[in-house]
Amino acid sequence: MITVLIRVKHGPEALVMTLSSLVPAVAAGLVGDAVILARHRDVTLAAVADGAGATLVVSEGLSWRHGAAAARKDWLLCLDDGDIPQEGWIRALERFIGLGARDRPMGRLRRSGGLLPKLRAMAPSWLGRTSVRAGDLVRRRVLLDDVRVASPVLLKACIERDPAFG
Repeated sequence: MITVLIRVKHGPEALVMTLSSLVPAVAAGLVGDAVILARHRDVTLAAVADGAGATLVVSEGLSWRHGAAAARKDWLLCLDDGDIPQEGWIRALERFIGLGARDRPMGRLRRSGGLLPKLRAMAPSWLGRTSVRAGDLVRRRVLLDDVRVASPVLLKACIERDPAFG
């Protein structure tokens, strides 16, 4: 099972879109809990988090690390509000965690939408820098202990942004 970390940048509507896209993964037993990262305490976000059974963490910088500290699982899927994992993502994450992740502490879902997002996704690993970002599946210790990862494994799954939230 995994914890999903969701950074709120666009508000409760975008958060609800992302949370609703996770329901099949909860039913499949992949997602065990969620942590919502917000810049400030907000009544509406608190209500959404409570309704989803998620933990709300206030972090002015929306730090993945603060979310990891509140997570209950070893594997964390990092998303921004408005991100929608696409068909096949549940199986891809289950396979990575179950089969290939022993030596690799980080996987990356591909961004759909053409060549530019793909180049942006690969550029940090070409430059020898890999930081955790939305769309990454990462071991909790990588965030908590600030472990450097050479390059993530590109997973056979895509993530899209809901067009209403850019």
